Amino acid sequence: MKEYPLKTATPSSFAYVKKNIPQVTVEQREKALAATHYNEFAFPAGMLTVDMLSDSGTTAMTDVQWAAMFLGDESYGRNKGYYVLLDTLRDVFERGDDQKKIIDLVRTDCQDINKMMDEMYLCEYQGGLFNGGAAQMERPNTFILQQGRAAESVLMEIVKKILNTRHPGKVFTIPSNGHFDTTEGNIKQMGSIPRNLYNKELLFEVPEGGSYEKNPFKGNMDLDKLEELITAVGPENVPLVFTCITNNPVCGQPVSMANLRAVSAIAHKYGIPYILDAARWAENAYFIKMNEEGYADKSISVIAKEMFSYCDGFCASLKKDGHSNMGGILAFRDKGLFWKNFSDFNENGSVKTDVGVLLKVKQISCYGNDSYGGMSGRDIMALAVGLYECCNVNYLKERVEQCEYLAQGFYKAGVKGVVLPAGGHGAYINMDEFFDGKRDHESFAGEGFSLELIRRYGIRVSELGDYSMEYDLKTPEQQAEVCNVVRFAINRSQFSQEHLDYVIAAVKALYEDRENIPNMKITLGHKLPMRHFHAFLEPYANK
Repeated sequence: MKEYPLKTATPSSFAYVKKNIPQVTVEQREKALAATHYNEFAFPAGMLTVDMLSDSGTTAMTDVQWAAMFLGDESYGRNKGYYVLLDTLRDVFERGDDQKKIIDLVRTDCQDINKMMDEMYLCEYQGGLFNGGAAQMERPNTFILQQGRAAESVLMEIVKKILNTRHPGKVFTIPSNGHFDTTEGNIKQMGSIPRNLYNKELLFEVPEGGSYEKNPFKGNMDLDKLEELITAVGPENVPLVFTCITNNPVCGQPVSMANLRAVSAIAHKYGIPYILDAARWAENAYFIKMNEEGYADKSISVIAKEMFSYCDGFCASLKKDGHSNMGGILAFRDKGLFWKNFSDFNENGSVKTDVGVLLKVKQISCYGNDSYGGMSGRDIMALAVGLYECCNVNYLKERVEQCEYLAQGFYKAGVKGVVLPAGGHGAYINMDEFFDGKRDHESFAGEGFSLELIRRYGIRVSELGDYSMEYDLKTPEQQAEVCNVVRFAINRSQFSQEHLDYVIAAVKALYEDRENIPNMKITLGHKLPMRHFHAFLEPYANK
């Protein structure tokens, strides 16, 4: 069939809801910065031109998602969305291309009760990450929550309680390719030591001409470092091994399937449960499809099925690759290694205390009945649809290309320190290189850069370096694992090229005047847990 190609991209969507951006002066932003003590999280969003603080929950949902919200069931116990969401999770993470999509029974208003009972209400599932029916009641292993940090908190609180009961006063180490700020914060609060094991030299390598032929998977766990750490501290002192996909603190870089497989093998060799921080699972699957041999012809769901086959459990903020404004999940494999290591058994092998029951009690006591876990029925339905939306290769391609466009825009503008290639949810700049190595770790210059972007141009980004990752409070080993970067997160399905071009121009202008970007000092909350969310700062003269 004859084709008529054009030298321009074909439109893939259109918007019919518009949000106007207010006109705000520099003077007004300066006043707001001072009033909020230079805490970028506290700056009023309504005074921003472009908000790139986080891609979490900032998604512009599709019309299909908005339609699904009207089908939300707000019943307290076993609402329809509960069944839909659990089976959507099975579809997306365990069934590959053999999906059931029972959501269509709700979308078509099925009134055949026998059919609803057989295909939705009374289905029994066990043996995977998402038990159903009586098995989910007897051995709960899936926990709906409103966001990822709640999932992390529930997990770490129960693991802490179990470990402290078994080994009072003992300090444990939990390695990852990259613990994000809230994950690290939860690990610290359980009295354990977080470690980030990756190749920093590879991460900050700048490819010739600004692009690689194939993505080098800079988010991979360093396998040698992992073996060395486990051997050094002893396997008995490593209760969990994590992998973050994509690797958010390591500049959103993807993790290869080969690396996931290898880390799983190492963890299991030592009898350690392997846990995924899977907030950006679909983006990671897309990178595998496009760059790893043997996956080009596989669907995102098939790739996800293999990815999750290597883990013993996972937690995820589904406010990212759930294409949704709300949602989180914690799950572990039925009767798997996590369950065996953290449950207690009688001498005859029967279960004395099921870890899933402990997690469920924590979920219910803090977030609500297990049918909704702090989410509304409307949000549950939007999330179920969004999980399917994230399996769309065309959507993922557009998203990843937006990130690369932004990063390449910085690079072509001559800005130093741009991390290339871009990850799947934003662009990152290495502040050490941006400032030509002239700012020390106590200057928190990356935070100064972030705040100056707000002051001058109304652009909010996220500092994820010396300030947020608490460089000054870490051991020398941990300090070496910090990436002193600033993140420009791209909200899903929201920004146009016009937004990105504005950001590129602003960063170029700020780079050319970087000598006048102030350093920052903490005036309140220096040692508060996850201090960047609530500490006070003020600018001071550059050193």
